[in-house]
Amino acid sequence: MKFRTDGLIIKEQNIGENDRLVFALTKSNGVIRAFVKGAKNIKNQKCAATSLLSYSRLTIYKSRDSYIIGEARSIRIFSKLRSNVKNMCLAQYFCELALTICPREQNSDNFLSLVLNSLYLLSEEKRSPDLIKPCLEMRLVSLAGYMPDLTMCRHCGEYYADTMYFLPNIGVLECASCHPKSVGGIALNPSVLTALRHTIYADDDKLFSFSLPQEGLDLLNVCSENYLKYKFEKDFKTLNFYKAIS
Repeated sequence: MKFRTDGLIIKEQNIGENDRLVFALTKSNGVIRAFVKGAKNIKNQKCAATSLLSYSRLTIYKSRDSYIIGEARSIRIFSKLRSNVKNMCLAQYFCELALTICPREQNSDNFLSLVLNSLYLLSEEKRSPDLIKPCLEMRLVSLAGYMPDLTMCRHCGEYYADTMYFLPNIGVLECASCHPKSVGGIALNPSVLTALRHTIYADDDKLFSFSLPQEGLDLLNVCSENYLKYKFEKDFKTLNFYKAIS
């Protein structure tokens, strides 16, 4: 079966001297693993269009258990990311997140749009990386069906308090009055709690439209990283590298 779709290359692997194996987050089929013949030939249009972080229009041939990219034309190549080592490392983490979390064999337009918007803001430096990252992490995991319950204290129903505790292992809130001192949790002031709620409940076009001081952004990242860690029980190597050079 032959079909056309738009997709972002989120992983690449060279095969022999001329070919490439890629993972692409596609609009119509989610994450696919596809073979690209002749992709390492710089004279071939598929060379740039199937390289890491290329967003391309793909012509794909699907058999029972494999995909082959027959044609590829670049729509956008996030080339500015390659001139900033930290941003490039963070972009690679975004790709690892997409590879881990995004669905297979189903429409993934909303996942693709989220990752593309995050890469655009990072590439153009329109938002702080420390803001883009937790927004992507929390919204991506929520889209995948793992949305935490941040509406109120799980015991008494308190919505607002000077201090609320986020329990990343189970994705809930507890107010200071209900939170046992012996139980771990991340203490949040009202501004960070509001931002954390924003990352999962805000409209798509307002997702990145908030601000926090750096101390607040640091705490927001602690929340999002720990929530993903518990949900996926995975050590994200690209995140570890990004943090090591930051």
